[in-house]
Amino acid sequence: MTMRSMVVLVAVLGAGAAHADASPAFAKVRDAAEALGGLGPFLDKYMGRCGSVLEGGGDCQRNAETFRRAANGKKYYMIITEDSAANLSLGGNDGKSDFTLNLTPFFPGSDSAVTHGAPSKTDANGNPVLPFIAMKGTLPDGWNMAMLARQLQARAMRIQVVFTPLGSWTLPKKGGGTIKGVKARLDAVLVSVGRTGEEIAIWTGH
Repeated sequence: MTMRSMVVLVAVLGAGAAHADASPAFAKVRDAAEALGGLGPFLDKYMGRCGSVLEGGGDCQRNAETFRRAANGKKYYMIITEDSAANLSLGGNDGKSDFTLNLTPFFPGSDSAVTHGAPSKTDANGNPVLPFIAMKGTLPDGWNMAMLARQLQARAMRIQVVFTPLGSWTLPKKGGGTIKGVKARLDAVLVSVGRTGEEIAIWTGH
């Protein structure tokens, strides 16, 4: 999984249906957050893409600093569409209906990413290393574990995320340069079936 290959699409226009199906525990956190119209533009503003004269030079950096001060500690809400939800894998299960989903808390957009906490190293491929978040879930009626595994493999799940930015991080990039991202606290995550809106798993950070 790389920043460039995994593009996050934020579908606020589809949020109405997602809202209707959200569990009360998730909805309480989501309703206190500001919905993002796009993760890429948010990351550009937060990190400050100021590498050329056309991007504003000193004004760009000052604008980014102002935006970060306003954004830090504030909750934001985003929806990651099915085609982009490549950071889920199936963990253990009880052989019946209860299971664990492993979520890699890495949400890229533009040339950066939002992560849960700050990574301290990269793997052999140069990707930031982050621990899984274990999400407890229960199979929808009529499903079995094999069906769930196929749906995950087919990227049929939608992920809704509420996060709070806390600062930025930087790591050396393989081959030179740096990788940058937003250190955040994930406040709540909801995984649902993209086609039907059925809730699959929820995590609220507690």
